Amino acid sequence: MFFWDSTMLLIIPALALALFAQAKVRSAYSRFGRIRAASGLSGAETAHRILQAGGAGHVTIEKTPGHLTDHYDPRKKVLRLSEEVHDGSSIAALGIAAHEAGHALQHSTGYAALGLRNAIYPVANIGSTLALPLFFVGFLVNRGGPNLLMDLGILFFSGAVAFSVITLPVEFNASKRAVALLGERGFLAGEELAGARKVLSAAALTYVAATTMAVLQLVRMFILRDSRD
Repeated sequence: MFFWDSTMLLIIPALALALFAQAKVRSAYSRFGRIRAASGLSGAETAHRILQAGGAGHVTIEKTPGHLTDHYDPRKKVLRLSEEVHDGSSIAALGIAAHEAGHALQHSTGYAALGLRNAIYPVANIGSTLALPLFFVGFLVNRGGPNLLMDLGILFFSGAVAFSVITLPVEFNASKRAVALLGERGFLAGEELAGARKVLSAAALTYVAATTMAVLQLVRMFILRDSRD
């Protein structure tokens, strides 16, 4: 957010949404992370069975340190689950494991949105690192007229925003696959399945908040750029 001015008011709704989303995640995970699934399966076992059933048995499952550090690495075709999800048998653990397995199935079946996100990731990653410093320096040195640094900052940040927007359907689809597979395979049922859905819905809201923040930040950059003309 780099400095304070009146345009920061644009960011306040996104900040509020982000705080609400984080609270939802903590609440849902705390609640359903304490309830053991009747199937007795661990997160790793659930992910393994889903991958096998979906034709992605070649994907390796690894335990990774940290809290909620679960992710799928498409480059190495590795599904990494945090210890509490990998070894846990809670409703939350199974839901998260199934969600990450859903990403592996997306990759295996050539899901277009995931392919596009993976393709632009390197550019978006570099852009998100350079965008704000370039824009900030340009804002400080420019007192009117064209400003290449500010324009480059906006261009780079636009790539990061595009990545964030594309991430939304990828995450929603993975959660949809997860809930469906958990129910179809009998890993969770009834209220358990509803609990997993709540955990994944709360997690999805954090991506919505991040995208909202990115879009509003980009709008702010345009406003600041125009103020220097």
